[in-house]
Amino acid sequence: MSGTHDGVSRRAFLGGVGATAVAAVTLDLDAAIAASAKAEAEGVLANNFGRIFQLPPFVNASDAVRAGLTEMGKAGGIMDAKDPLHFGPIRLITEPELSPNNVDNPTQTAGTTFLGQFLDHDMTFDETSPLGVPKRPEDSPNTRTPQFDLDTMYGGGPDVSPHLYQTNDRAKFRIESGGQFEDLPRRSNGSAIIPDDRNDENMMISGLHVAFMKFHNRVVDRVRSQNLPNTFGTSRLHVLWHYHWIILHEFLPQIVGQPLIDHIMRNGRQFYRPSTPFIPVEFQIAYRMGHSMIRPSYRANLKGDANSAPFFGFIFDPAGEGQADPVDLRGGIRARRRFIGWQTFFDFGDGEVRRNKRIDTKLSTPLFHLPLMTIPGGDPPISLATRNLLRHVTWSLPSGQRLAQTMGISPVDTSELAAFNIGIERSAPLWYYVLKEAETLAGGQRLAGVGARLIAEVFIGLLQLDSQGFLVNAPNWRPFLPSRTSRDFTMLDLLTYAEVDPASRRQ
Repeated sequence: MSGTHDGVSRRAFLGGVGATAVAAVTLDLDAAIAASAKAEAEGVLANNFGRIFQLPPFVNASDAVRAGLTEMGKAGGIMDAKDPLHFGPIRLITEPELSPNNVDNPTQTAGTTFLGQFLDHDMTFDETSPLGVPKRPEDSPNTRTPQFDLDTMYGGGPDVSPHLYQTNDRAKFRIESGGQFEDLPRRSNGSAIIPDDRNDENMMISGLHVAFMKFHNRVVDRVRSQNLPNTFGTSRLHVLWHYHWIILHEFLPQIVGQPLIDHIMRNGRQFYRPSTPFIPVEFQIAYRMGHSMIRPSYRANLKGDANSAPFFGFIFDPAGEGQADPVDLRGGIRARRRFIGWQTFFDFGDGEVRRNKRIDTKLSTPLFHLPLMTIPGGDPPISLATRNLLRHVTWSLPSGQRLAQTMGISPVDTSELAAFNIGIERSAPLWYYVLKEAETLAGGQRLAGVGARLIAEVFIGLLQLDSQGFLVNAPNWRPFLPSRTSRDFTMLDLLTYAEVDPASRRQ
């Protein structure tokens, strides 16, 4: 995609699309009801394990297609925001005009990205399917439970996974330190002792994981103070219900918009309608929209670096490879400065919060040079965009345009893809298409069209199909833990209750 939109610079165009303009985007929500009935009658809607839709792939697999997708996702290519990394991590935060192709999102804070990553790791993990080689989704096991049950944290519980819990108190998680503040428990080689290594890919996700563990431990104290039975089980249920509330009432509205959520809750899910929960491959790809939200650099904390100065770093930096205390924000390392000051990532009202990048067809430049330690199996390609595009071939996914047609949604234009000569300009890879929809229809501030519908229906479906969740057992339930607003509960409240907030840390 070029840097202009009908003669207007991309930055100026996106910057001019404010919250009012986004709210004015018309959504034919009721069209989904008619479209789903039509798709079912035509036999293309089927909730088999692994897929929602039975549709032809966006393109037939071939060496030429794989080469074209690799070119499309390469460093310096059409999807690279071309951030000027030579200015360093601090200036790319304090001077956003240096990255005109990578615009901040005024409606989301930087923490939304990593909460989204935490949720992804909680419901899906594919360790076996090859990149760019067609395979049936039904033959690739999901090594996570397709529910929001925090199995990435709880494992099998104290009896099955005792190494995750305190030796003298099996109801509580084992938490270590070694820096200024809490850290995941680690082995001598630095690797984290957690059920899913992905939750130690970067400092933000590992910090969020340990914050949830501290949250659980505080809930255990509360349950004991009230003399409630089954300390661990009761505490876990309280944690899960507050977690589900945050997903439904805080995270999902930021990603898809409240009107779509209200419509689905009122009229039901039109496309994701299984009797038991599963992760559709269409969703697995569309949900990678979060990769577009990642900043090239972050301020990890306000008083972590030398002389209690802020610790800034790129999300990934090749210079950090092999360093005992890397210059970047990769995980897997324990050091004094490697903790997260959450006022950078969530809005505590102190003016310190930073923003996400917009959901659009540009990714931050460091994501085209992933450290091998962040890649399952440790094998290239190291471009995250290339990996996502080749995954479409793995799952033989339909194009974004075909899904739009099937779901009763007007398509967006992707004619810029004609440059790759593999026939995808009118049959775009779903992930790219979802990003283009958000960019075109919602100014990059949230998902729209196919992407919004897929993400919303699967999220709501997983919550509605959870036999332990509050939507099934107590639909009128409201949060009861301490919060800023009565009968509500947000990530600010969770971090505060876990005592990892700025006030608790006094910095």
